[in-house]
Amino acid sequence: MVGKKTLEELIERLPSDCQAEVQDFIEFLIDKHERKSGNRLLQNWAGALKEHRQHYSSVALQHQAAQWRIQ
Repeated sequence: MVGKKTLEELIERLPSDCQAEVQDFIEFLIDKHERKSGNRLLQNWAGALKEHRQHYSSVALQHQAAQWRIQ
């Protein structure tokens, strides 16, 4: 069995345009990983409109949002 080639050896065998594509993809994966392990979604807005709870229902807001999309 032939020894497993390193990533560098495999990349060196590619044409230069493909090497650039591999580099772009690696940078994309790094960025994706950093974003995934980075900041969590903040929900500090939750409850900010609680004083309006008596005037608007979630269903009424859904209907209003649908109207805004039509306009």
